[in-house]
Amino acid sequence: MALKRILKHLWFPDWSLRRRFSGPALQRITAGIAENERGHSGEICFAVEASLSLDRLARGQSARARGLELFSLLRVWDTEHNNGVLIYLMLADRDVEILADRGVARLVPPERWQAICDRMEIEFRAGRFVEGALAGIGEVGAELRTHFAGEDRHGDELPNEPHLLF
Repeated sequence: MALKRILKHLWFPDWSLRRRFSGPALQRITAGIAENERGHSGEICFAVEASLSLDRLARGQSARARGLELFSLLRVWDTEHNNGVLIYLMLADRDVEILADRGVARLVPPERWQAICDRMEIEFRAGRFVEGALAGIGEVGAELRTHFAGEDRHGDELPNEPHLLF
């Protein structure tokens, strides 16, 4: 277990999450998700976490592994067409992970998701958290429109509000 990573997580306070994602910022992200879920049947879920707990760090849990765990816990997999996508941001690691359900994963290559993550991380490093989130949400929405275009007969299967994890 890397001491540097543990210290970074221990000294990354939860209030920093609220500072970067304030009430108005969360409203903009919620609206961005709603807007980018139009014109297709896919679902977009956005989750952000300030830091990992000590037990997760001791196990060496990566942001990717935590994202997979949240994919299940937030029920992103539970959509009619298996086309839910989770955008997960781990602030302490400055890492973005995009996890797609099997219906999307077979159509969109991992390199495409990584390119979106890379662009979001650039925005976040520059302190543009809302802009980075909205840009990533927009790109995910465009992919879903490409592969799952049409009227969404099932409505919102997942909440549009971002998940702040403390």
